[in-house]
Amino acid sequence: MSQHPVYGVDPRGTFDQRYFDGDEKRDAFQSSSTRSTAALINPQDQEFQNFDDAPKRRNTSPPSAFRTQYTQSSASIAHSETSGPNYSSHGPGGSSGVVEPYPAWTTERQVPLSTEEIEDILYDLTMRFGFQRESMRNVFDFLMQLLDSRASRMTPNQALLTVHADYIGGQHANYRKWYFAAQLDLDDAVGKINNPGLQRSKSMKGAPQSAKLTAAIDRWRSAMNNMSPYDRLRQVALFLLCWGEAAQVRFVPECLCFIFKCADDYYRSPECQNRVEPVPEGLFLHTVVKPLYNYIRDQGYEVADGKFVRREKDHAQIIGYDDVNQLFWYPEGIARITLAGGTRLVDVPPAQRFMKFDKIEWNRAFIKTYYEKRSYRQLIVHFNRVWVLHIALFYFYTAYNSQMVYKKYNGDNPTPAMIWSATALGGAVATLIMLFATLSEFTLIPTTWNNTGHLTRRLLFLLVTLAITAGPTIWIVAIDAGRTTSSIPLIIGIVQFFLAALATALFGTMPSGRMFGDRVAGKARKYLASQTFTASYPALDRKPRIASFALWFLIFGCKFSESYFFLTLSFKNPIQVMVGMKVQRCSDKFFGAALCSHQASFTLALMYLMDLLLFFLDTFLWYVIWNTVFSIGRSFGLGLSIWTPWSEIFTRLPKRIYAKILATGDMEVKYKPKVLVSQIWNAIIISMYREHLLSIEHVQRLLYHQVQGPDGRRTLRAPPFFISQNDRAYRGKFFPPGSEAERRISFFAQSLTTAIPDPLPVDAMPTFTVLTPHYSEKILLSLREIIREEDQNTRVTLLEYLKQLHPVEWDNFVKDTKILSEEETAYGGQGFSDEKSVASKSDDLPFYCVGFKSSSPEYTLRTRIWASLRAQTLYRTVSGMMNYSKAIKLLYRVENPKLCNSLEGTQINWKRELERMARRKFKFVVSMQRYSKFNKQENENAEFLLRAYPDLQIAYLDEEPAAIKGGETRIFSALIDGHSEIMPDTGKRKPKFRIELPGNPILGDGKSDNQNHAIIFYRGEYLQLIDANQDNYLEECLKIRNVLGEFEHYNMSSQSPYAQWGHKEFSKAPVAIVGAREYIFSENIGILGDIAAGKEQTFGTLSARALAWVGGKLHYGHPDFINATFMNTRGGISKAQKGLHLNEDIFAGMTAFGRGGRIKHSEYYQCGKGRDLGFGTILNFQTKIGTGMGEQMLSREYYYLGSQLPIDRFLTFYYGHPGFHINNILVIKSVELFIVVLVFLGTLNKELTICKYNSHGDFIGGQQGCYNLVPVFDWIRRCIISIFLVFFIAFLPLFLQELTERGTGSALIRLSKHFLSLSPVFEVFSTQIYTNSILSNLSFGGARYIATGRGFATTRISFSILYSRFAGPSIYLGMRILIMLLYATMAIWIPHLIYFWISVLGLCIAPFLFNPHQFSLTDFIIDYREFLRWMSRGNSRSHANSWIGYCRLSRTQITGFKKKRLGHPSEKLSGDTPRASLGARLLAEIIIPIVGAIMFTIAYMFVKSFPDVLNNQGASPLIRLAVVSLGPLVWNAIVLIVMFCVSLFLGPMLNSCCVKFGAVMASIAHCLALLGMIGFFEFLWFLELWDASHAVLGLIAIIAIQRAVQKFLISFCITREFKHDETNQAWWTGKWYGRGLGAHAMSQPAREFLVKIVELTLWSGDMVLGHLLLLFMTPIVLIPFADRVHATMLFWLRPSKQIRAPLYSFKQKRQRRSIVFKYGLIYLLAMSFLVGLIVLPALGRDKIRLNCSICTKL
Repeated sequence: MSQHPVYGVDPRGTFDQRYFDGDEKRDAFQSSSTRSTAALINPQDQEFQNFDDAPKRRNTSPPSAFRTQYTQSSASIAHSETSGPNYSSHGPGGSSGVVEPYPAWTTERQVPLSTEEIEDILYDLTMRFGFQRESMRNVFDFLMQLLDSRASRMTPNQALLTVHADYIGGQHANYRKWYFAAQLDLDDAVGKINNPGLQRSKSMKGAPQSAKLTAAIDRWRSAMNNMSPYDRLRQVALFLLCWGEAAQVRFVPECLCFIFKCADDYYRSPECQNRVEPVPEGLFLHTVVKPLYNYIRDQGYEVADGKFVRREKDHAQIIGYDDVNQLFWYPEGIARITLAGGTRLVDVPPAQRFMKFDKIEWNRAFIKTYYEKRSYRQLIVHFNRVWVLHIALFYFYTAYNSQMVYKKYNGDNPTPAMIWSATALGGAVATLIMLFATLSEFTLIPTTWNNTGHLTRRLLFLLVTLAITAGPTIWIVAIDAGRTTSSIPLIIGIVQFFLAALATALFGTMPSGRMFGDRVAGKARKYLASQTFTASYPALDRKPRIASFALWFLIFGCKFSESYFFLTLSFKNPIQVMVGMKVQRCSDKFFGAALCSHQASFTLALMYLMDLLLFFLDTFLWYVIWNTVFSIGRSFGLGLSIWTPWSEIFTRLPKRIYAKILATGDMEVKYKPKVLVSQIWNAIIISMYREHLLSIEHVQRLLYHQVQGPDGRRTLRAPPFFISQNDRAYRGKFFPPGSEAERRISFFAQSLTTAIPDPLPVDAMPTFTVLTPHYSEKILLSLREIIREEDQNTRVTLLEYLKQLHPVEWDNFVKDTKILSEEETAYGGQGFSDEKSVASKSDDLPFYCVGFKSSSPEYTLRTRIWASLRAQTLYRTVSGMMNYSKAIKLLYRVENPKLCNSLEGTQINWKRELERMARRKFKFVVSMQRYSKFNKQENENAEFLLRAYPDLQIAYLDEEPAAIKGGETRIFSALIDGHSEIMPDTGKRKPKFRIELPGNPILGDGKSDNQNHAIIFYRGEYLQLIDANQDNYLEECLKIRNVLGEFEHYNMSSQSPYAQWGHKEFSKAPVAIVGAREYIFSENIGILGDIAAGKEQTFGTLSARALAWVGGKLHYGHPDFINATFMNTRGGISKAQKGLHLNEDIFAGMTAFGRGGRIKHSEYYQCGKGRDLGFGTILNFQTKIGTGMGEQMLSREYYYLGSQLPIDRFLTFYYGHPGFHINNILVIKSVELFIVVLVFLGTLNKELTICKYNSHGDFIGGQQGCYNLVPVFDWIRRCIISIFLVFFIAFLPLFLQELTERGTGSALIRLSKHFLSLSPVFEVFSTQIYTNSILSNLSFGGARYIATGRGFATTRISFSILYSRFAGPSIYLGMRILIMLLYATMAIWIPHLIYFWISVLGLCIAPFLFNPHQFSLTDFIIDYREFLRWMSRGNSRSHANSWIGYCRLSRTQITGFKKKRLGHPSEKLSGDTPRASLGARLLAEIIIPIVGAIMFTIAYMFVKSFPDVLNNQGASPLIRLAVVSLGPLVWNAIVLIVMFCVSLFLGPMLNSCCVKFGAVMASIAHCLALLGMIGFFEFLWFLELWDASHAVLGLIAIIAIQRAVQKFLISFCITREFKHDETNQAWWTGKWYGRGLGAHAMSQPAREFLVKIVELTLWSGDMVLGHLLLLFMTPIVLIPFADRVHATMLFWLRPSKQIRAPLYSFKQKRQRRSIVFKYGLIYLLAMSFLVGLIVLPALGRDKIRLNCSICTKL
């Protein structure tokens, strides 16, 4: 270690506490070596003379987090608690006095209006409109901080001008845009007499509309320019007062504009000006906001028994926020607003409209403006160009290469004319797609307001186009068919082809919204609203636009070339051999040869469909490849690559810190850059030390040191880190290899190689707010949660697991704790009582085990904090984000060394000045929705946060009981911080602001409403949206000024935005959102954590980089920065309609994009982010994303983007967002379809004689009656390769991202770990989860917010729970495909099928494969016991975890629930589920299963249509299938009738004495059902004479038939479910009375009979399937050390570091041994029986002879 004094560290390791306060702890209660955490001691030379002396003694006082801090309350609005306490201190100028709360808005700066005048304006508006006083105080502070933020970097007058321009009158102000879109300029110009409302757009004749609009805009600009500062501020204040109380109306921005317009008109009227008496407080809320709130609430909720319950209405029946908002877009909509007497509001003079709001009948005004129907038609409408480009091109390719399909009249090969014409039908295909899309569009938009005229014109044009592109083919191919010898057919065919190509190009590239009525660029005034609010897409600069076109030219160029040569040409030969192939010598009893002879045709049709799916898939493959290439290329262009030389990155780092982080433009030369940089660098290193990432030894090597120079003066020596990076021997000396510190320092150094905006001085930087919504996320881990196992299935405590994950950090923490303990002992504390024990290693064990030895709160809290900072807790988020405050203080101090002297050299005044600046520039609001309802522990944790970080603000919902019984509870938005006074009577903090709301604000899925109620408490110009499981770092927070510079507001023009309208600075589209990178700090926590991190890494960084470049990035929530004014005047930072806006943040991105906001991405800044770590929680998250995407596909935003974006930007949007999910669907469907194709080809290969060829491809003679299928088998191999590539190309982006950012070795190691951990199996399974969630949502709905777990995945989940969770989404499908694959393998064996076996097995066993300790033998057998109990319980009394409960819950997606009967306990097990619509049931539950049953029946009939070896024709396979498939259902019905009679007559007598009577009856019935199912399978096995392939094919057909019958019964024969399970118990016990069935008591037995038939069949299937899954896993369980290897695979921990086996008491061990022995025998018998049923008959097939006359007829 260096012997030089460390710059900022004394030889004992203590740091100067100058930049970090004791109350802003990353780790509270450190030792003084950690507690004192600033940067630098004060050297005595001239270079450092501007820094004050270091503290002379070490701080040993109690930590400030235990102290309560108070502030003086102030009655004045101006001095109400704006940003914390007002300190009486010396201001920057050195004069003593109260610090100005808004320093940039003072009289010395010649402000246009003083603070007192602004206060008077707000007070006047409040008195005139009846706003709440609390809201007025909040808006005053909001407005003043906004003006202060703007005025800190421009003149106060310019600040007011630009704020007014942003809110009211500027070119990009939403209010101005709405004013002209809704044609209110005509309303104001013409007046009532000439303006009857509906006709206002036609009321001014003469000049063209564009000229009139230009003149109106000029008048507007002139009026704005001539407005006085008083009027400007009054307008902004009035808008903000309306916005501040609008609650849910904030989600409908144009409605808010209308309210403001009416209020502004009223204010300027004589009636308002002459009014003397003030309006009662709360009038605005109750007469304007509350009626609108009630209307919005009542759309989704109704009152039942005094409580609001969800209406059973889907989106298409709900008038949602967007429908309400769009009423105000059009003059025709505003004309619908009528008063109680029938008078239209537009017929009332503008100045009088506001006072009529209490008479408006909103119920009569609103209509649906877009039908979010749950239909696949939405996909046709939104993405018609995708379908045209693929299906039409596929037709062109395939028709040209399918010349065997169409022949001349005499059977010869087609003529050239026929080929041209038949190929040209691709244009007709494109036209048909457009026709279907147009007809579907008619069903999605209402026909009111004459808004379907363009659709009618388009429809007529498409019909004409269809005639042109299809008509000639009818004559050339069908009628003439080569008879005409002239060249006329050829000429017509060629012309037809080129017209078809032109039509396809037109329909594939031109937005449908721009056909026959351009809603995007049309000049007609009626399109202005649509253009303004849905199609104001910001233009791309020239280079990004060229890149956008180049990207899609390359993608489709490669795609069309590869698809033709690889897919289409390889399909040409199979077409040639299969077209016209007739199967000979086959016959069926009923159908003869009609079906079986065409088996090749059926197979070819499926092959065509398969080829089409592959045609879709390879587009996404090329998109992934080229998007990755572009992104990597972009990263090289930005300098973001590890391949940049180390010397580039680290040697130049100090210079880059000086040039890019510090605003040093105005600093004097005498402050050397080295001195300034050293303070920044040392602060970064010490912050890592305080977080226990570095040891004191590492810190010594990384800090700047003071050394004696040659001249005897003390100088600074840079750490060798900056110059020793090429020497690998040094690497481990600076920080632990592969550590978090290394990652952070490396990223910080790399990030500064990019071009980033220059920073402003701290006092000139804009104010910003971090907003975090919180519901029930963990705030701070309790000691119990850390040191105790979660439950009996958890093998390790959380602390033990964290110690394994972070061994170096734990070691640093323990050392620090021991130092603290020794210091307290030295100072007379309660540490060690015996000095010898300090030296004893055994005495240190408590430190290394739990982090403390003394149980005092200070020590236990340290351990809790250490663990909380490494888990996904709110404390981690808050402590990380509060680094912004530290960064601002650090930068302010470093950049203002002269200011130290002006503050009279006192440390206290300097510290207060730093705190004042940090509070002024940075706010942190946590929206704790449930704060007022927290339990004791949550309250203590929240209070700890407030005391540790007093500047933290908490917004919450406060309730006040109704004053009268039966009245409505009053709900308030309240705000507190750590300075808020604690009220003695309640012990709660007194809110700074408490604003009444019109009602419960949580009407949607929660998060967006939670953000919305707290949004009024943000301050400044920008917002950063952060989730409650994120983190931030000091070195990243230092870049905040650079990031905010991305909004391009630093160098705004000094011109008035009204004086020079076309000025470049004011005409360019504003930046609405700046995205940022995320580092997933859970990436090293095993394979599942790394998969989640990899997805975020590729999508959030690699993909976002390319998307932002070509204008396709949207908003994905965290950790994006938001232009708060832009977004909050356009509906807020998220959308909130329940269900529809489940992925609430992306809708805000689409809104910003459609309304003219640019969206950027910053590569140089990152936040930490946690991700789900367990198999179940990851898939919960994917389910939420999938169902949310299903809802997005129904939304109007997708309609606008899909039908209006230019082709390159549309493709970027599609493939960057919905295309990924649609590709997942196509991948799974391609696997399903390919296996079906294999089954059909297998039937041909198995039953027909296939021609053989030699190695040279020559036909071998002597093969009479053979069929040539060799080209088909070649095609199969190509298909498998295609599907394989589509799956595995998913790993390319992650590999390349890792390669460029961390190097080749890291990329190869990470990829190897993924493959060795069976990551591809997880990818297959997660693809199916995405697919199922989207398709299920599109059919049945049910999207809801799923609270995904954020804990560590160390808990073993039982087999039954995993089965119940994933059977429906994946296991059932996987098992059906597996049986088909088994047949295909028997019929066509090729090695390529091994890949499919792995993939399909993954669909079945992935949940168990990624379950911790799944293959522990003891737990495996105990799992089996629990599975049997799960299958059997719940029939005599309700049980939360039972098969019957799972079955009922699965069924309710189709049937829905009956209306709730309050108070029944078992109803808590069920949620609110409406009955699926008829259309959804018909397609998903009837048509598709019936088609599947028919297909497999045809396949089975084909293999049974050939005579046996004795040339005898067998019995009809249809009868056999009917008997074996329907037999179990009939058997179950007979059993149920018998059991019903028994229970009905014996139940009432035996129930009283035999409690288990119902359970016994149920057990007997279920056992008989299982025997019936097994018996009928064995019967099939026998009927097939032990022919395995025929039996398997028969089983496939039987499963398909049974599935179709079951789905039909559930969909159309079973009524809604009760929310309780009384009917199930009544059936088995025979006790139907007293069940609360009411009028249903007579009908329920009949319904339950049908239900039980289905249930017994399903139960039998699940029992068999569960045993099969356990059988699959049994070989692995029996392998020695399998559990250890499996744990290594999952957790990436060496065996020596792995989680220990759980400790059990002797009693528990005895019980477990007993269970294992007993159920092990049962398991062995069951598996032996299961295997024997299949194997034994096959082995004895030659000896078993049964004479059965009936069997021969089947």
